[in-house]
Amino acid sequence: MHSTKLSKQHWLLILTLSLLTFVLGTSEFVIVGILTDISSSLNMTNVKTGTLVSAFAITFAIATPLVMSVTSHLPKRKWMLFLIASFIILNALCVISTSYIMLLTLRIMTAIVTGVLISLAMIVASETIPIKKRGLAISFVFGGFTLANVVGVPIGIVIAEEYGWNATFMLTTFLGGLAFLASFFVLPHRLSQVRSSIRDQFSLLTKPRILMAFFIPALGFGATYAVFTYLVPILKEMGAPNKSISIILFSYGFISIFSNILAGKIASQNAIGRLRFVFLVQAVVLTSLFWTTNQFVLGLINIGLMSLMAILLTTSTQLYLIDLAGIYQPKATGLAASLMPVASNVGIAFGSALGGIVYHQGNLMNVAWVGGIIAVCASLLTFFSHQLDQKQNTSE
Repeated sequence: MHSTKLSKQHWLLILTLSLLTFVLGTSEFVIVGILTDISSSLNMTNVKTGTLVSAFAITFAIATPLVMSVTSHLPKRKWMLFLIASFIILNALCVISTSYIMLLTLRIMTAIVTGVLISLAMIVASETIPIKKRGLAISFVFGGFTLANVVGVPIGIVIAEEYGWNATFMLTTFLGGLAFLASFFVLPHRLSQVRSSIRDQFSLLTKPRILMAFFIPALGFGATYAVFTYLVPILKEMGAPNKSISIILFSYGFISIFSNILAGKIASQNAIGRLRFVFLVQAVVLTSLFWTTNQFVLGLINIGLMSLMAILLTTSTQLYLIDLAGIYQPKATGLAASLMPVASNVGIAFGSALGGIVYHQGNLMNVAWVGGIIAVCASLLTFFSHQLDQKQNTSE
């Protein structure tokens, strides 16, 4: 465990978990791109179809920590394989879905499976990879989501345009099958198994340090999404031709791949200490959009920097929550692993809503100030957490 080198088996495991998150991310995010196709097919309004997205996010946020707590005693390998098989079945049923209620029910069930599998993937990566390489491993696992946005979602949308939205779920079913085969042959047989009560699990949420750590990624994602949610109208206000917007959004996703790589490097040493300043830089980048978007080229460069900063926090905060759980409630590391994905969804909802309120009150570019202020709040909370860590280390 104290080795600093990764074996072939380690890399196979990392790539398998990354494939799993790629599949889960594609299934989660592609629905946004095929909503209008579903609306037309099922004779519904776009607003009603949009509940497929919100229902998924709400279920993900609420059910993930609950299910992780209740199932903490289950053998991880068998439980993960069962969940991946369930994912395959649920997506296959989406292919033949003929009603809104059926599709909504399947998406809610898929959200539960997705949240738990993501959390388990993070735990497995954290437990089985040498300590000094955990940051690299977790960044690769998170990288699956980035690739899902950049590669998986566009492919799913193209398939929907050519063969109908049902065919997109054929794609996610097929990808789920690949993830199952890879996981069956690569997932270790001996993974940690902790028996604890639900009370032990949820006692973790009474710890102030855990709650502080939870709101760090929530604020970090909130800062980005206060702006990103309204990126298309921002681009139009900048004078971007309609045909170029999809290319710009693709480029945004491509740049985030490098953000993910940097996230692993930040997490390699003194992660929370480094994050204090990452959030301050993010605040400057987001606030600068208020001025740089007046010039097209400068605005695009600034948006690229925004993408580069967007997910630098992921790996560090994921490991931080797991490590804090090891200190305050070792039996609840499963619950702790589920908190970062939940925090990201909370942050996305909060940032989008706050940005929307400001946007509808007046100048669109005021959302840049909102994003910057939220990023400063994230930095202050991280400074405080780091200070408490230092005091604790000194007292020990």
